[in-house]
Amino acid sequence: MTFRGVYVPLITPFTEDGEVAVEALDGLARAVLDEGAAGLVALGTTAEVAMLAGEERQAIIEVCAKACQERGATLVVGAGTSDTRGSVEALRGLKDQADAALVTVPSFVRPSEAGVLAHFTVLAEQSPVPLIVYNIPYRTGQSVGADTLRRLGELPMVTGVKHAVGGVDQDTVTLLADLPEDFAVLAGDDPFFSALLALGASGGILASAHLRTGRFVELVEAWSSGDVAHARALGHRLSAMSASLFAEPNPTVVKGVLHARGLIPTASVRLPLLPASQASIEAAARLL
Repeated sequence: MTFRGVYVPLITPFTEDGEVAVEALDGLARAVLDEGAAGLVALGTTAEVAMLAGEERQAIIEVCAKACQERGATLVVGAGTSDTRGSVEALRGLKDQADAALVTVPSFVRPSEAGVLAHFTVLAEQSPVPLIVYNIPYRTGQSVGADTLRRLGELPMVTGVKHAVGGVDQDTVTLLADLPEDFAVLAGDDPFFSALLALGASGGILASAHLRTGRFVELVEAWSSGDVAHARALGHRLSAMSASLFAEPNPTVVKGVLHARGLIPTASVRLPLLPASQASIEAAARLL
């Protein structure tokens, strides 16, 4: 598969009694796709996936799959654990449910880069769907360099990387300067989306794109068409907005703004997360 454009990792909206607000989720899914998102990511970090029960996860996949099927969009589902065998089982469960899987570099155990490569080699051999590697060292404790990412990109079933290293470092520049064929780099740190597009990234998986989805899509098109002046100006504005949405732990501010705009029934999150402060919500809303 070729990944290009904006993919929205959907939040999980909750009702007043703490259940998954299925109708609100469906509305969000359709709204971002109607604004031009290339696809959805279900069960990502933004979905509070660690705090969801098995039946809730399945319901979320079904809602997102239906919206994507009706609009010809791509569905990516977060899957996998720090255990290779467990990750294989999770991926097998996605057969006929997803177009691709977003799989985080093993966290907490902190394998060597050779271990990361061996982990994904096994997954690529046994997964029924293409894989997007989720490289986010500030959550996993494991940094994966450009050379290893290239080798991962050469595996037949690895189609891209969600690259979220907290900035634009030397490995980011080195990787984008020499990509494997048909290997997509998708920005995962929202404030640096425009910078990565300028360096050659093909798109992004962006929690901020719940809001002003069409403007993020416009940014991809501007860099792609060479409209540098417009891309630079728009990128600065979207970067400022994105930074405000991450002023407190994700997805608390995003949920607060969505609730303030009447798009979800509550701004509730599940412990250990706490709702965002009103000050952070109002600051982000002003930048919209």
